[in-house]
Amino acid sequence: MKRILSFALAAAMTLSLAACGSTNGGSSAGNTSSGATNTNSEGKSYTLKIATTGNEDHQSTIAARAFAEKVEELSGGQIKGEVYPNSSLGSEREAAEGVQMGSLEMTVVTTDGTLPNWVPETQVLSMPYLFETKEEAYYVLDNFLQDEFAPLFEEQGIKHLAFCELGFRHFTTNGKEIKSAADLKGQSIRVQEATIWFALADALGFIATPIAFNELYTALQQGTVDGQENPIASIATSAFGEVQKYMCMDGHTYGAESIIMNLDLYNGMTPEQQAWVDEAAAYARDTQRAAVDAVEAEYLQQIKDGGTIVCEDPDIQSFKDATADMYKLPEVAELVDPSLTEAVMAKVAEFNANK
Repeated sequence: MKRILSFALAAAMTLSLAACGSTNGGSSAGNTSSGATNTNSEGKSYTLKIATTGNEDHQSTIAARAFAEKVEELSGGQIKGEVYPNSSLGSEREAAEGVQMGSLEMTVVTTDGTLPNWVPETQVLSMPYLFETKEEAYYVLDNFLQDEFAPLFEEQGIKHLAFCELGFRHFTTNGKEIKSAADLKGQSIRVQEATIWFALADALGFIATPIAFNELYTALQQGTVDGQENPIASIATSAFGEVQKYMCMDGHTYGAESIIMNLDLYNGMTPEQQAWVDEAAAYARDTQRAAVDAVEAEYLQQIKDGGTIVCEDPDIQSFKDATADMYKLPEVAELVDPSLTEAVMAKVAEFNANK
């Protein structure tokens, strides 16, 4: 798997994914004695701890390593990154809280997973069947939602640098094979702990069960839940195919990840340093998307070769019909203004009209 991933990265951007080492630990942006040392009149040097919950091959870790390498290159070593995968610095929520408080410099987390605790509007990405292609999603994320969300994150002490990719999310299960929406009824499916995911469960008739991502394999193995939903790369790199019989490629949502940094840390940098960080984040976004896309076909084949039965052509219309008005439900509309969902729909239409 690592060989495939390394090849994809080299082919996409000729990027070495070696993590950048440093002897200068630290954390808080506001505490100049931690995470930064004076080097010259042009600014401080920084060592940025970047937490991810995925393993070394996970999408979030690919993005973190790409950022770390690029920012060190751009800054001539003035800014370095240290990547900590496998939830070694905590869960997604703990990592995001650390970034907000300044005890952690950076993290890459699922946009509509834990971040709604601070910016509920990010849950617009949990609305099902908004996007049919990745190109639609990239257009909306980079040309609309980045600008829409940035000030909301800043109000919470967080600098939202860029969106990268998890991919379209699909259902897997050990229960009944899923070929249409009706097949989900009664099955227990692990979802993220958020109101919108519970609403999706109600609309499709399955039992929503929140479980931490780093505990999910064991939960599937032990039958705590029948199934889960994640992008192809996450399913493959987490070896969920070993403990799941069926997969349904319904693509109910496009999963994005957010590269975030403590706002005080970012604001404490010189304009030149901020420009390096911004450029490195954009580079990580584009490089990671290309890398994930390049290996999805191989990952899907791995899942099939492992014995999982994959339904590649489910009755998508049955899913769309069951969830069409979900964004208007009172409990959902309270979290995400329906006008934002409709604005995303309009941007998708704009993209397709201008192709």
